[in-house]
Amino acid sequence: MRKCTFIFVVIVGMSLLTGCGSSKNVAYMQGVENTTEDEYRLQTVPLYDATIMPKDLLTVTVSTTDPEASKPFNLVTPILNTGLNTSSGSQGQLQSYLVDNNGQIEFPVAGMITLKGLTKREAEAKIKGLLSHYLKEEPVVTVKFVNYKISVLGEVARPNTFTIQNEKVNLFEALAMAGDLTIWGRRDNVKIIREDEAGYKRVIMVNLNDKNVIFEPNFYLQQNDVVYVEPNKVKAKNSEIGSATGIWLTTTSILISVATLLVNVLK
Repeated sequence: MRKCTFIFVVIVGMSLLTGCGSSKNVAYMQGVENTTEDEYRLQTVPLYDATIMPKDLLTVTVSTTDPEASKPFNLVTPILNTGLNTSSGSQGQLQSYLVDNNGQIEFPVAGMITLKGLTKREAEAKIKGLLSHYLKEEPVVTVKFVNYKISVLGEVARPNTFTIQNEKVNLFEALAMAGDLTIWGRRDNVKIIREDEAGYKRVIMVNLNDKNVIFEPNFYLQQNDVVYVEPNKVKAKNSEIGSATGIWLTTTSILISVATLLVNVLK
């Protein structure tokens, strides 16, 4: 009986250890050490610049040497009185504009302005041109994203949604904010879930093991992108073992008990 128990323990141990092998493709950008500097120079890509899409939240600041002239274009949202100690000179916060499904915002005096698909610089130039009809001097227009965010989930240390202040983030930076991939995450098939300005969704596959990943057109993330890191085969196998182990051990224990009982009865 002791021999049977020993064999049973060995089998269980071997079964559990089978799923604990290390993943082979852990390193990022494999083979980069064999790439020359000239080869990298040939693969340079333009600097990324975000474009405005529906549901983006923007602030638009208009400045001139005459503050009174630009005041109608800088709406301010008053701060609600919550009963807390607030400065009596508080002026509230700058009005934000939600880009609608048609890619437009309703701007003071100028009315509806279509900004979908434009970069910040292009949007600033367009608004500046429209306001030239209402101002004697050329204004300085500044457009900023308020809700530029990305989400990272799956096999990372700290899944979360992150607000990007400088409106520019690449895939490695996003994963770093999430604490990097766990040892169980697939490096060769990271998924980016993206919705374009027309509302169409698509899934983009990126191989972090590829030495040329930094030159991929989707290496820089867009606002509202979702990055998903799926578990590798080892993690999936361990998950299956974990869910079935309890039933398997219980069944085996019952069979051993029955066998022991039969042995004692048949003696």
